[in-house]
Amino acid sequence: MRVSRRAVCAAALAGLVSGCGSKASGSFGSPSPSSSPALPGEGEAGGEGAMGQSSRSPSASPVPKAPTKTFALSVRQLNLNRGADRPLRTLVWSPVGSGRFPLVLFSHGLHGTPEGYQGVAKRIAGAGFVVAAPAYPYTNGNSTAFNAGDMPNQPADAAQVITDVLKSDLGAHIDAAKIGAAGHSAGGYTTAGMLSGKTRDSRLKAGIVIAGGQLNGAFTGPAATVLFVHGDKDPTVPYTSGRGAYDKVPWSKAFLTLLGGDHGSYLFGSGAAADATAKTMLDFLRWTLYGDAVARGRLKSDGTVAGAAKFESTF
Repeated sequence: MRVSRRAVCAAALAGLVSGCGSKASGSFGSPSPSSSPALPGEGEAGGEGAMGQSSRSPSASPVPKAPTKTFALSVRQLNLNRGADRPLRTLVWSPVGSGRFPLVLFSHGLHGTPEGYQGVAKRIAGAGFVVAAPAYPYTNGNSTAFNAGDMPNQPADAAQVITDVLKSDLGAHIDAAKIGAAGHSAGGYTTAGMLSGKTRDSRLKAGIVIAGGQLNGAFTGPAATVLFVHGDKDPTVPYTSGRGAYDKVPWSKAFLTLLGGDHGSYLFGSGAAADATAKTMLDFLRWTLYGDAVARGRLKSDGTVAGAAKFESTF
């Protein structure tokens, strides 16, 4: 019997808490097929599976405020792992420029891949962030042993990727005091898990939970500012899941509601909702990881679009 991808997602939701990666196309991020190969280097030299040598000085200083330009990018594949049975192939997009930049760990949805979210990752990286996107071993679209129930293990995978990227030669380009995480669908749950319970990664200063909800217990540990992004007509991960998680965050927080929004067209598509999503996410990261007060001041207008988006916050 042939089972649809949506049915798999619904079954996963019934058995645990999760979402699915989107396959819509558009301007913020155009997902590639799950079988996409690793990307070749762009801008600076890349290299599949190699740590390589950096062309920038290890003594580079942090960039003092959020850049206003769009950077050319370098992309690298790192073949990481957490134990023998948890390979973590990771794509890392880096701005080509001097200084050290904040790091954002980006998590894909069920059946997703780092390549599938490359549009989102490149948009963030181009604004002045290093973006690391792992392929989780049992929920990525190329897995031969797919298991949605493995999702609670992914926050620890993500933390391992952060550790290993910081230890690599790419660490010379990263400000280790400015680390955030973001993710869509199951990746949104993974991001929430990195801020929760025993899987809390205390290095995170900020998180963006896109079409996700709470995972692995209560939000705990040092304060981190959290942005939730969710369509109020999401058929895969109910809007109430995002709202319920938002209500339990004890720190500064914000919620971007996409009015009439589904599970991901606002992330991958074009139009008013997609524009509001892109602007809000980027200014949120500029504020929380660069300390850019001007970007913070834009958030309400970024996320307030008549008939398309509504923004609220506790800050």
